[in-house]
Amino acid sequence: MSPLYPRLFLAGLLAAPATMAAPSHQITLDDFFDIANMGTVKLSPNGNHALWLEGRWNKDLDKSQNDLWQIDIKSRQPTRLTFTDESESSPVWSPDGQFIYFIGKEKRDDAKAPYNGKAQVFRIPVTGGDAVPMTREAEGVSAFELAPNGASLYFLAHKDTKDKDHWAAMRSSHSAPQYGHGKRDTNPLYRLDLVNFRQELLLDDDKVVWDFSVSPDGNQIARITTEDNELVYLEGWSQVEVFDTANKQNRVLEDKAWREQAASPYGWLEGLAWHSDSKRLAFRIDFDGHPGRLFVVNTLGKGQMELSRRGKATLNGADIQWRPGSDEICYRVADAARVKLQCTEIDGLQQEDTRTLIEGDTVIGSYSFNSRGSQVAFSHNGLDHFTDLFVADANSKRASANRLTDINPQSADWQLPQISIYKWQAPDGTEVEGILELPFGWDKSKGKLPLVVQIHGGPTAATPYSLQHRSYGRASFPAQGWALLSPNYRGSTGYGDKFLTDLVGREHDIEVKDILSGVDKLIADGIVDGDKLAVMGWSNGGYLTNALISTTDRFKAASSGAGVFDQRLQWILEDTPGHVVNFMEGLPWEKPDAYNHGSSLTHADKIKTPTLIHIGEKDARVPLGHAQGLYRALHNYLGVPVELVVYPGEGHGLSKYQHRKAKMEWDLKWFNYYVLGIEP
Repeated sequence: MSPLYPRLFLAGLLAAPATMAAPSHQITLDDFFDIANMGTVKLSPNGNHALWLEGRWNKDLDKSQNDLWQIDIKSRQPTRLTFTDESESSPVWSPDGQFIYFIGKEKRDDAKAPYNGKAQVFRIPVTGGDAVPMTREAEGVSAFELAPNGASLYFLAHKDTKDKDHWAAMRSSHSAPQYGHGKRDTNPLYRLDLVNFRQELLLDDDKVVWDFSVSPDGNQIARITTEDNELVYLEGWSQVEVFDTANKQNRVLEDKAWREQAASPYGWLEGLAWHSDSKRLAFRIDFDGHPGRLFVVNTLGKGQMELSRRGKATLNGADIQWRPGSDEICYRVADAARVKLQCTEIDGLQQEDTRTLIEGDTVIGSYSFNSRGSQVAFSHNGLDHFTDLFVADANSKRASANRLTDINPQSADWQLPQISIYKWQAPDGTEVEGILELPFGWDKSKGKLPLVVQIHGGPTAATPYSLQHRSYGRASFPAQGWALLSPNYRGSTGYGDKFLTDLVGREHDIEVKDILSGVDKLIADGIVDGDKLAVMGWSNGGYLTNALISTTDRFKAASSGAGVFDQRLQWILEDTPGHVVNFMEGLPWEKPDAYNHGSSLTHADKIKTPTLIHIGEKDARVPLGHAQGLYRALHNYLGVPVELVVYPGEGHGLSKYQHRKAKMEWDLKWFNYYVLGIEP
């Protein structure tokens, strides 16, 4: 076995050989753009190969893009399969392991589909070569699935559908204006015979289809549907439907358990997964502010069950799978800053034992089983390496794992931050923790450090216990001599249901106290200098940055990225208003005091911290108005040093190379100047 990839047991990670020279490279901002990220992982049916999507930044293209890679597990020889300027997605193996199907785009001058730049299903041999388009839809394909025997390909296409209501004629006769509703992108379902390449329409009922899955026997098609494309429908008015292909009947599953009887009706349905018996259908529903839930329904009879979780773990992500050859349903969970893979035995609709496949300090991303369910491949981000591919025995109760890849060899010489779990007590006595990063080689004898508090988004999420170099501060600030604390404050996942739901109705209060008490502990422990504090975050991290600087003037500088400033404005403008309703515990006219208290606008007169504001021009999740309002308050009325940076064409995340780099340089120079006194 190669010494570069030792056998792993439990939490064991790559250890530097004793003869390796001490790392000498100080991490820079530019190193961020040199990191490869591993996305979707798929193990071949026979377990001899694995594939993954690898994302890399391309300065010339001004974006990050995904390419398809595969590896021979025995030889551990990786091969890059695609080289396009567009990102590939949704890869799957053919049942015989000879081909890989995926969604891609190809644009040729004046060409029609499939070369019109729209998403199509392509097929490429596992040995490499040219990718051949399987579909040729004028408006492209949104999702696809292969039949278990590989003879058919099911896919969702796009179709413009106009509502036929009382005002349809008026909208049609005055087509120049834009209307709030009346036109939708619906998704007819097709089946393509991969033997004779005949295509047939299976189902077109003018529904918007967000996900679909065909039962292994082909007799049932499950779909998650809404009546409109807007996300506001998906978060509260989506439903699971099952279509019988023989009698052409469609029925909607009874939803009381995940709607009327749920802590909130505003949940997101996702992750359809059929058992091999073609009877049991599993799916997830996630809520902002409340624990996600997993259900299994017998679609040919009556009855459903909900998975009971153990310990303080929280369901994490939509990727749920039945382990082949078993009655185990598998899923990821957030567990105290780790992400673990668990499988639960389901006997009929009765829950039996649950096991964790890989014990230890794992942060597991994508995962996949071979056709017999005896092997599992997964991506994992450790404390001393970025995301890589691992394989393990899926039958073992204490599985060991083999690392197959090293997609970031350049990081072997990096001076990595010292990463640890840091714990403290909140004012109400609750234990809180976060991820603390300290500079390479630092100890207390070298003096107190300036501190960046970097706050995760969500808030129904958590900062993982793993190595990360992100444009939101991790790795880059410790490399510049800062301590960095990423608090998993109240409302974070992986610390029990109460810890998660304590935040509901208490935003701009309980989590602010959690974070500040963590800062106090770092000062009391002699790690950081209380006069040299900065705070930053994106999305809910931006909201909490706004909350912190409107609560205290202890921070000398702040970077607020895509942060909510006013809860009423957020409910009015954002694409998922159920998020606000969940945390405010009602609509704006029902809970005016909650919306008032939960808004940093209400407390803006207390802000004295020099603040850098980042926002995407086209952000639908936290619209531009929030940043403009915060900027106006500070610049025009309060006289607080402020800079507003609006990124043209960007949404809730920054997708362009130049924009990411601009953000990172602005943050570093802003903090250096206002905290350390270093001229920009």
